[in-house]
Amino acid sequence: MATLPGAMPTGTLDVRLTDLRSTKGMIRLCLTADPKNFPGCIDDRNAVTRNFPAEDRGIRIAGIGRGDYAVSVIHDENNNAKLDTFAGIPREGFGFSRNPAIGFGPPKFSAAEFPLKGDATMQQVRIRYLL
Repeated sequence: MATLPGAMPTGTLDVRLTDLRSTKGMIRLCLTADPKNFPGCIDDRNAVTRNFPAEDRGIRIAGIGRGDYAVSVIHDENNNAKLDTFAGIPREGFGFSRNPAIGFGPPKFSAAEFPLKGDATMQQVRIRYLL
């Protein structure tokens, strides 16, 4: 594949979700290359965020620069634009790229990190519910 001088090669990421307990609400996805802003993407101006109906169970994001990324996902069942918790424990579903083991708190960026090297990459994210 030839690229123009100064043009950055890009790829496409397909994110597919499994184990959703319902199709209610929205899926809120964050894709970041910044370990300091994972999993929330709060201060990451380069993060890619997407919201889509839970019934869709996946999304394609095109035009992403090649590199190392991590994905975090929440299943916002009541559609209030946040992850609801009880005593610090998520009441709604969540998941991460590479499906790392979950202990106390979210995984580190390195546990969810994957390379986007070619034209297309796919991540299957298992949604987990603790309550």
